Amino acid sequence: MVGMARILVTEEIAEGGLDRLRAAGHEVDVQLDLDALTVNIRGADALIIRSATQVTAEVLEHADQLLVVGRAGIGLDNVDVDAATRRGVMVVNAPQSNIISAAEHTMALLLAQARNIPQAHAALTAGRWERARWEGVELADKILAVIGLGRIGKLVADRARAFGMRVVAYDPFVSVDKARQMGVELLSLDQAVAEADFLTIHLPKTRETTGLINRDLLLKAKPTMRLINVARGGIVSETELAEAIRDGVIAGAAVDVFTTEPTTESPLFGLDQVIVTPHLGASTREAQDKAGDTIADMVQLALAGEFVPFAVNVDAAEANETMRPFLPLAERLGRLFASLVGGAPKRIEVCTEGDIAGYDTRILTLAASKGFFGSVTDEPVTYVNAPQLAKDHGVEIREINCATSADFVNLVTLRGAGHSLSGTLVGRRGEQLRPVGADDVGVEPL
Repeated sequence: MVGMARILVTEEIAEGGLDRLRAAGHEVDVQLDLDALTVNIRGADALIIRSATQVTAEVLEHADQLLVVGRAGIGLDNVDVDAATRRGVMVVNAPQSNIISAAEHTMALLLAQARNIPQAHAALTAGRWERARWEGVELADKILAVIGLGRIGKLVADRARAFGMRVVAYDPFVSVDKARQMGVELLSLDQAVAEADFLTIHLPKTRETTGLINRDLLLKAKPTMRLINVARGGIVSETELAEAIRDGVIAGAAVDVFTTEPTTESPLFGLDQVIVTPHLGASTREAQDKAGDTIADMVQLALAGEFVPFAVNVDAAEANETMRPFLPLAERLGRLFASLVGGAPKRIEVCTEGDIAGYDTRILTLAASKGFFGSVTDEPVTYVNAPQLAKDHGVEIREINCATSADFVNLVTLRGAGHSLSGTLVGRRGEQLRPVGADDVGVEPL
């Protein structure tokens, strides 16, 4: 837990979010010179960025007391999450802040591409009335292929159906039943591309998705197909997309993101069939305000040592309203258990009984580990580095779930090295933490 923290901010963030941090007593240090990042990051407890700051392993090596990196937005391709995890640095984002803005920008580009709006505007303002040249197509009864049916993809599908489009999708992580509930037909990637009149991409940029949309895939498309990318640059090969449009393989594209940003050069820029915007997907006042507020809240939670819902490198499910009150209990039991066993046992079992055993309890196991190792090591222990500390100390942490508890509605028990410690929550709102047993013997309330 950190009291007053120095929070380094390297890009323009909505002032509302920064004011929340200042009001909490933290020092907000805005340093927009990215070339000086390795110097400025020294002594920072938190780092808040957007898409331009590259948080590499080298940058993290200069971070002598960094606890959390907060990305005011969704994408994390500019953060070395693995390197951060190895150093125990939590990485958080604001995954829901810009989903409406991104979906609406996708629809704006979809309509602009269908009706050639920017091209017609440019011609008219240049003194040319080119009504016949810029004839467009209707969206009604056309097939939209959504590649990536996550939060943004689903919103786009909803909006496209309102225009009378038939929506198909490719997403290997979505079940057929779930897609059907969205009114979407799941297809293979090749099938989706082959059937599409319009194709829109909503994927994260990863090793697997980089270059996913290339000439070989586009050769499977109709010559009338139009592509929209408001996801991440690099998922679509700009050179191969430009070649496909020049050669008549597909009809056109609308692109908001590029492999290198910012950029004023691309093989797509010289083509009349292409509409481009400078990464405007999240550029609305509402999205920026939500991103700033969300990331401020997440950073404050991380600095306080509490569970952070939008941490991307914490190996546990999100703590729902049922599980969240048990996190302080599990952490306190971990601290007390370290005193009870007087060392690091080869194995610690975290047993949950009662109603909570029916939930994903990985986060309780993490909390118990955090409490235990916080008592046996001098270094800061977080939800991020607790599993690594267990490995370093040769301690196996094992989860055990039991359906019922004989004496308590819910019970958390730690076992190891011949010892056990149990605790539960009591009180009308379940707000009081109470150890109820040690070494299988009941204890008096504290």
